Amino acid sequence: MPYSFDSTDRRILQVIQENARISNTELADRIGLSPSPCWRRVRTLEDNGVIERYVTLVNAKAVGLPITVFATVALEKQVEPALESFEKAVMERPEVMECNLMTGEFDYLLRVVVPDLVAYERFLMDHLTRIKGIASIKSSFSLKQVSYKTALPLPS
Repeated sequence: MPYSFDSTDRRILQVIQENARISNTELADRIGLSPSPCWRRVRTLEDNGVIERYVTLVNAKAVGLPITVFATVALEKQVEPALESFEKAVMERPEVMECNLMTGEFDYLLRVVVPDLVAYERFLMDHLTRIKGIASIKSSFSLKQVSYKTALPLPS
């Protein structure tokens, strides 16, 4: 069941989704609370799993990872052991940024980042194709990232 939050919690989440390094004092000023109640609300959001963690977003191109590939994977059988085995294997790969179990024509959608096409081929041949139970893999290369958001559109 989703956590029930009010408009003050929503404002806190909106601000910290844009700047997780904001000080508690500045956050309190921005949302109209004093620092102590603001800190308690943030702690409550953390304790209830609404705020999972704080991260730094790194520009992939700036660190030499300009290639994004979306790979669809179909398994031979959609049984629990096969799903678990596949998921465990891809979670161990640092180049797999996202892995989603899907409905429809394929079982998984992966978002993979690599420095170049040779690295993707190496990932594909040395790792992905070696996972037991894969029936097919189809890769699509991103030409340009048009939009990328990390802030969730919180309900009003």
